[in-house]
Amino acid sequence: MLTLNNVQFAYPKTTPYLFNLNVEAGEIIGIAGKSGSGKSTLLDLVAGFQSPQGGEIFLDSQSIDGLAPEARPVSILFQKDNVFAHLTAAENVQLGSAEDIDAAEKLAEVGLTGFEGQKCASLSGGQQQRVALARTLARNQPILLLDEPFSALDGDTANQMRDLVKQLVIKNKWHAILVSHHRADFDALANRTMQLENGQLSELS
Repeated sequence: MLTLNNVQFAYPKTTPYLFNLNVEAGEIIGIAGKSGSGKSTLLDLVAGFQSPQGGEIFLDSQSIDGLAPEARPVSILFQKDNVFAHLTAAENVQLGSAEDIDAAEKLAEVGLTGFEGQKCASLSGGQQQRVALARTLARNQPILLLDEPFSALDGDTANQMRDLVKQLVIKNKWHAILVSHHRADFDALANRTMQLENGQLSELS
């Protein structure tokens, strides 16, 4: 289980955050909230880009607070700027994977068969986001953080990628947190959806 236990954080002169959250293996938790409510800050704390000012973050009862971002068992997919434009699609997919993965196979999973050798600079925004998704899923880390991951995709492609993510989270028993402004993402993926408001999380009915 991924656990945020009384995790505290505050920027100067802003409402402090107090995060309490449990994510079971194979579960996807949706995080809803207005812009500026702290959704990305929550992901940054789990990923290690920010450090808690109180409380702790655990994975299976082991604290991960002392780990640098690159050492955390985390894969993260942002809304944009996820690929290196000067590298090929295959080279992007292979980045950050400890094992020798089949980039062509991972690209095929996101509908990009035959794009292995293309530089990402030549791909559309939606294709670049699918390359980034392939790389994120190929990392196969126990914690998966998704920050508006489908916003660059057309409707049909977004639906296909949602299905793929859900299947892999369940199959690999990942602990996934999904931040989005789109109800369709929560409806398709989230086991539970939490509202982030006034610095705290509450479960939506």
